[in-house]
Amino acid sequence: MSQVEEKTTTTGTVDAADSSRRNFLRTLFGAAGLAAIAATPVGKMLTEDEDIGVFTIPQQVGAVPQLDDYDPTKPVDVLVRMQEELRRALQKPMQERRWVMVIDLRKCVGCHACTIACVAENKLPPGVVYRQVVEEEIGVYPNVTRRFMPRPCLHCDEPPCTDVCPVNATYKRADGIVVMDYDRCIGCRYCMNACPYNSRYFDFGFSKYDDTPKENEVVLGEGGTVLELLPAFEYGEARTRKRERSPIGNVRKCHFCMHRIEVGELPACTTTCIGRATYFGDANDPNSLVSELIASPNVMRLRAELGTQPKVYYLT
Repeated sequence: MSQVEEKTTTTGTVDAADSSRRNFLRTLFGAAGLAAIAATPVGKMLTEDEDIGVFTIPQQVGAVPQLDDYDPTKPVDVLVRMQEELRRALQKPMQERRWVMVIDLRKCVGCHACTIACVAENKLPPGVVYRQVVEEEIGVYPNVTRRFMPRPCLHCDEPPCTDVCPVNATYKRADGIVVMDYDRCIGCRYCMNACPYNSRYFDFGFSKYDDTPKENEVVLGEGGTVLELLPAFEYGEARTRKRERSPIGNVRKCHFCMHRIEVGELPACTTTCIGRATYFGDANDPNSLVSELIASPNVMRLRAELGTQPKVYYLT
């Protein structure tokens, strides 16, 4: 008699040994899962609402740092400090603010978390990347190293892109942010040619899911909805990306997550940086973190000789 016993089911024969092995693994991983849940520091895991069948996130258990408790005399995470400085800057009129970004190249590890956070925040399609990370090799083999340079729109004080736009679809706000008016843009791409930093992109209407089955929820998400078709809140407007409608056919660019700033939240790239290499704030505040950093002797700006006066600074 064979050492491997077989049993008959409605669909045929099943290897009893394989069945036992599957039961063992199911039991093993089930126990491991229960152990992981028991060891979770958060008091509750995701719970399912039986009435509507959706998952909800319970409230966090334990003390959460509050901005009202911010004390500049005590060491805090730079995100907490920048959040408080942002809230303080929003109390001033727009023309009295000057938003700048500082990127410490010594801390950037090239993880591209900022790029992914930007894509998720702004529901970006293929070919549109507001925050690319340029990789540079330094030295001569075998003594070489790599440097990573995140490069968003530099929001120049003297932006050449605004001068060439024939319909004034791109312009600089009073606080220095260079923005796009999707409803006014005609897609001529003159601004892309004028930008010396290659920080502007054209939305051709491409989709990552053009050839993907629409009912595959594992790929497309709940209800067959893809990320790039969800409403994006750029410039404070809930805009859904559809054929023959803006922003398809428009030039697109980084806007410092203006829709987040104006409700008191830091840009998505800043909050996502795992190495705390990206800083954001009001340069007109002499006590802000960014004001301290741009006064450093090791600060530089890209192609400063062009006279564009970019508001993105790099620490080297």
